[in-house]
Amino acid sequence: MAASDDAPLKTLFLPFSQGRLRWPEGPVAFLRARDGWPLREQAQGRDLQCEQSFAPFAQALQAAGWDVASQLGEDHAGRYAMVLVLPPRQREEARALFARALGLLAPGGVLVAGQSNNEGARSGEGDLKLLAGLGGSLTKNHCRVYWSLPLGDQHDAALQGRWAALDAVRPILGGRFLSRPGVFAWDRTDPASALLAENLPTDLAGRAADLGAGYGYLTRELLERCPDITAVDLYEAEQRALSLAELNLAPPPRPVPLRFLWRDVTAGVEPGYDVIVSNPPFHTPAREDRPDIGQRFIFVAAQALRPRGRLYVVANRHLPYEQILNDSFGTVRVLAERDGFKLIEAVRGGGR
Repeated sequence: MAASDDAPLKTLFLPFSQGRLRWPEGPVAFLRARDGWPLREQAQGRDLQCEQSFAPFAQALQAAGWDVASQLGEDHAGRYAMVLVLPPRQREEARALFARALGLLAPGGVLVAGQSNNEGARSGEGDLKLLAGLGGSLTKNHCRVYWSLPLGDQHDAALQGRWAALDAVRPILGGRFLSRPGVFAWDRTDPASALLAENLPTDLAGRAADLGAGYGYLTRELLERCPDITAVDLYEAEQRALSLAELNLAPPPRPVPLRFLWRDVTAGVEPGYDVIVSNPPFHTPAREDRPDIGQRFIFVAAQALRPRGRLYVVANRHLPYEQILNDSFGTVRVLAERDGFKLIEAVRGGGR
C-alpha cells in the first residue's frame, strides 16, 4: 500500500493544485498508479483507469474503489485525454512506459509524470522532452513533476517505436530464461539466488512453494536439482515477473503441477508445504530499505510449512532475520555464506 507520505504521488498532482494544469473532460489513465490522499483529492468521481502490476498497490487501489487493471490492452490506444505516470527507476523500462503512455493519448492529450530526484527525475524529464516536447515542470518534496506538450505532430514517432521495444521480452543467460527490464535481476543470475540454488539438498521432496518467485529461476533450479519435488506454487507480487515465470516454465523441467499466483506474500499464503524456497525482497519498488518485508516472508513461511517442513531463505548478511527465524522454527542453521549473502535452512518443529 502506498504510504501517506508518498512524495512522488503528492508531487504528481502539484500542477493541478497550483492551477498550472486542468483536469481534462475526457478519460484519464494512471500508469503505475498508487492510492493516497492526493489521488483522491484530485480524481475522486472522475473517469480514471488505473494500471498497476504490483499486487499490494493494486489491492490498495481496488480497496479504495478505483478501476484497476494489471495492464491496459492495445484496445485502449488513443483513448485518453491525459495519462499520469509514476515512472520506475530502471531507465529502459521507464522509457518504454513513456512510449506506451504516448500511445494511449488522444490527440491533444498530455502526459504527466512524477518522480523522486533520487529515482531519476531529471533524466526522466529529459527523456519526455525528447519524446514529446516539454510543456512544463515543477519541483517539490525532493521530487519533480513534468509534463508533455499537447499530443500533436511534435512528438517523435520513430523514437517512440524504439523506446517501446526496450521493454520487449528477450532471452538471457544463454537462452535459458526469458526476461525484460525492470524485473528483479532481469538480465543476470542474482548472486543470492545462485547461492541458494547451489546448496539445495537433493533429497527435498513433496509439495513446494517459491515465495517471491521472480522470473522463475529458483523454481527451475529446484525442479532440476530435487527429483522428488512433486508440485510447486510460485508466489509473486509483480505480474510482469510472474508472466515471465510462466514462459520460463513452459514446459517445466519435469512434468509436475505448477501454479502461478499473483499474490502479496506478506498477506499470507496457503498452508501444507513440505519445502519453501525464498529470496525475499528487502526494499519496496521505490527502493526504500524494508527488512521487515523479509521478516514477514519468514513468518508466513513458518505458518505455511507442515511439521518438519524446511525453509531455505537467502539474505544479505547484515539483515536482522535471526530472531524471527529462532522464534518461528525448531532448528535454524546457516548453510553457506558468499559475497555478503547468507543461506539459512530452517526446519519447522513438530512430528509428522
